[in-house]
Amino acid sequence: MDYTAAILAKLPGANKRDHGVQHLVETLQSYLPEDQLKTITAAYEFGAKAHAGQSRKTGEAYITHPVAVAQELAEMRLDVQAITAAILHDTIEDTTASLDDISEKFGSEVALLVDGVSKLDQIQFRSQAEAQSESFRKMMLAMIEDIRVILVKLADRLHNMQTLGAMPTNKKKRIARETLDIYAPIANRLGINRLKVQLEDLGFKHLHPFRYRVLAAALKKSQGSQKQIVKKIIEEFGTAMADEGVEGGVAGRQKHLYSIYNKMATKKRQLSDVVDVYGFRIICPDVGSCYQVVGIVHGLYKPMPGRFKDYIAIPRINGYQSLHTTLFGPKGLPLEVQIRTRDMDRLAESGVASHWIYKADEKSDASPQRRTREWLSNLDELQQSGTSEEFLESVKVDLFPDKVYVFTPKGDIMPLPKGSTTVDFAYAVHTDVGDRCVAAKVNRSLVPLRTELHNSQTIEIITARGAKPNPNWLTFVSTAKARMAIRHHMKNLRSSESVDLGKRLLDRSLKDIGSSLRKVGKVRITDTLEELGLNNNTELFEQIGLGERLAPLTARFLAGVNDEDEGCENTANMTISGTEGMVISYGKCCYPIPGDDVMGYLTAGRGVVIHRNQCGNLLSFRKQPEKWISVNWEKNIERDFLCQIQTDTKNKPGVLAEVASTIGDCGSNIEQVEVLGRHEDCSVLSFLLLVKDRVHLASVMRSVRKMKNVIRISRDCA
Repeated sequence: MDYTAAILAKLPGANKRDHGVQHLVETLQSYLPEDQLKTITAAYEFGAKAHAGQSRKTGEAYITHPVAVAQELAEMRLDVQAITAAILHDTIEDTTASLDDISEKFGSEVALLVDGVSKLDQIQFRSQAEAQSESFRKMMLAMIEDIRVILVKLADRLHNMQTLGAMPTNKKKRIARETLDIYAPIANRLGINRLKVQLEDLGFKHLHPFRYRVLAAALKKSQGSQKQIVKKIIEEFGTAMADEGVEGGVAGRQKHLYSIYNKMATKKRQLSDVVDVYGFRIICPDVGSCYQVVGIVHGLYKPMPGRFKDYIAIPRINGYQSLHTTLFGPKGLPLEVQIRTRDMDRLAESGVASHWIYKADEKSDASPQRRTREWLSNLDELQQSGTSEEFLESVKVDLFPDKVYVFTPKGDIMPLPKGSTTVDFAYAVHTDVGDRCVAAKVNRSLVPLRTELHNSQTIEIITARGAKPNPNWLTFVSTAKARMAIRHHMKNLRSSESVDLGKRLLDRSLKDIGSSLRKVGKVRITDTLEELGLNNNTELFEQIGLGERLAPLTARFLAGVNDEDEGCENTANMTISGTEGMVISYGKCCYPIPGDDVMGYLTAGRGVVIHRNQCGNLLSFRKQPEKWISVNWEKNIERDFLCQIQTDTKNKPGVLAEVASTIGDCGSNIEQVEVLGRHEDCSVLSFLLLVKDRVHLASVMRSVRKMKNVIRISRDCA
C-alpha cells in the first residue's frame, strides 16, 4: 500500500474512490513533510466527525466543501496551518465544535484563522445588511493580522460559487453581486489572478445568466476559426524569437468572459469587436529579454498607437508586472500581447500567495508583500472610526482597480484611484500631511485643492502648523483613507468646541424662522430632548456641532414649524423641510422625476440626496430614520430631469435609430444610449432621457411600446 493509500485508509468515509480527498492528499504530499500531513489528516477526521450527517444543497456530504476549499489552497502551496484552517473553517459556525476545541487540538494559530473566517451568527443584528457588514469587518481585521484569513475566505467563496446553482434565484443574485463587488476585487488587489478570473466569471454567470449564455455561445462559436489563426501567430512569434536568439515560450490566452462583458459595457463595443481580439502571452528568461521581445513583435506586426503599457518599470498597485502591447494582426485583427518573466507570470497568477512568508522572523521585503502590507496598514487606519457599513463601503471604494500614477517631489511613484484630488494625495502620503494641508502644487504650479490628478504629474503638498481638515473636503475627495480621516477629525473635535458650535448653529437657525432658545422655552426644550432620547441641552448642542443632527431641522422641530407653514427655496426646486441652503442632488441609482413618491436622505458632506421610494438602495437606509427628510415636489417645475428606461427590441437593422426617433418626437432628448445585451433575436437597450415629469415619461414609454420592433419597455430602478 502506497503512502497516499495509507493516509486515505485512516480517514473516515474516504477511500480510493473518493477523488476529492485523494486529490488533496496527493497535492499536499508533493510539498509538505510527513509530520504536517498527519496534522491535516487529524483535521479531516475532526471535521468529518463534526459535520457527520450534514449535507449541502447539492446533496453532497458537507465535508466535501472544506476538502474543496483546502484543495484550492493546496494548489497555491499554502502552509499546514492554512490547509488545516480550510478544513475546519465551518466547524464553529455549523457544528457543536468550539474555538477552544480547535485551539487545543491544532494550536492557537489555526484557531485564529478559523475565527477570522467564521460569520457572526451568534450576535443579533438589527438588519441583514448590518450583519454582513460586521462579518466582513471582522474578516478584514483578522486579515490585517494574517493574510491567510482572506486566502481561506476566497477559496471558500470560490467553491460556494461553483455550487451556487442549487440556491434560490434571489439568493444567487445577492451572493453573485457580493462576489463581484467585494471578493473578486480583493483577489485582484492581492494579485491572485487565477481566483479573480474564476470568481468574476461565476459571479457574472449567476448575476446575469442570459447575458452570460449569449457571450459563452458567441465565444464558443468563434473559437473554431480562432484556433488556426492563433496557431499560425504563435509559430511566427516563436520563429522570430529563435532567429534573434531569444529563448521563451509563447501561448495563446483564453478569453475571460467577464472581461469581455466589461469591455463591451465600458467601451460601448459590439460583441463582434471584442470577441475577435486575440490574446498571447510570451514568457521570457529575464527582464532584458522582455524588452527585446517587444521590438521583435513590433517588427512582425505594426503596434497600435498609445496601446503600449510598461507595468515592469511601473508595476500595478497589486505588484503585477508585465509589458502589454496591441498589434494590428492579419487582416487588421487586434493582437493583445503580454510579455513577462516566469517569476512575473507566477506572481500574476498567484499574487501575494505565490511566496508569502508567514514566520514573523522571516518577513520578506518583496514588492508584492510590501504593497500588501501597506494596503493592510491602510485598512487598519480605516477601521478605527465609523460604523461597519462605512468601513465596508470604504474598502469597496479602495478595491476598484482603476488607478492614476503620480510622482512625489522626490520622484517616488504614488498610485491613486482615478478621480483623486491633491487632498487624496496628501492623505496617501501620511494622515498628518493631509490634516495640515493648506495648498498644493501640480508640476510646480499652485492649484486648488479640489484639482483632479492625472498620470505622470508631480505633486507637492504645502502644510502649515496648526492647520485642520476642512469639512468641505468631503465633497470632492475620492479615497476612503481621506474621507475617513476627515470624518475622524470631525468626530473628535473637543467637546467644548462642538457644544459651542452647536449652540451657535441652533441659535442662528431659530433666528431664521423668527424664534430663539428663550422664546422656545424650557418646557418645549425638555419635551424635545425626551422625544430625541437625549439627557440634556449639552448632548443636543454637541450632536449639532459634530454634524450628527441638522440645525435647521432641529430648530423647526423645537419651534413647531410645519412644512406647510413656510415654503423654502433651494437649487433643486423642491420643498425640503428644514434644509435651507443645503445642497440637493438626485440619486443616479433610481433617477427620481416630478410625480414620483420620493424621500430625502442626509449624507455626510453631500447634502440631501433624493431617492424614489422604490429604490433598492433605500433598504440600507431603513435603520437610520434620523437621516430621512420629508420631501415634496413643487408644482409647475420648469426644468428637465434625467430618467432611465430599458427596452427589449427585435434585433433588426435600424431599430436603434427608430426608437431614438420616436423618443425625440415625444419632446425628449437622449443623453446616453447603452447596449446591455444582444443575441440573434433580441437586443437590450438602455436610454438615459431628459423628461419633465411622470406624465411626460408615460407619454414617451407609450409611444415606444407601440412600435412593432419593441418587445418590452420598462423604467430602471436599482
